[in-house]
Amino acid sequence: MKNDRQKKIIELVENRCIETQEQLLDQLRQCGFHSTQATVSRDIKELQIVKSLDGMGGYRYCLPHRVEGERFGARFRVIFRECVTNIDYAQNIIVIKTMPGLGAAAGANIDSLKMPNMVGSLSGDDTTLVIMRDKESAAEFCRELHRMLE
Repeated sequence: MKNDRQKKIIELVENRCIETQEQLLDQLRQCGFHSTQATVSRDIKELQIVKSLDGMGGYRYCLPHRVEGERFGARFRVIFRECVTNIDYAQNIIVIKTMPGLGAAAGANIDSLKMPNMVGSLSGDDTTLVIMRDKESAAEFCRELHRMLE
């Protein structure tokens, strides 16, 4: 049931201009899905659906776009660019400095990548430490993050 509902949500978001959760819920009901506001909200989060400008001054739901072979999605970039102030590494540890209070947001974004060479991350108020398996993967990931912030 959940998979069918989420497939329908993807189809609706791709093919219709849906601006609110209420509109999405109404569209689902018209398609025979009996959902609640909480269910739709959870589905939006799980599917990583975002709002973008519709070209006429309003916003609409859309799927996050990823270029083939690109590691970072648009949502990741926006959050990261807004909160990160500096990135550096030493050996296999990447230090990500953020605006005060946004260290956890940066860490959550990094964790969502589920990178095979990443052991884990630890976030504080304005710093996130990312532990990589070796210094080569730390250097490469640090370069990727710097390119993304440019």
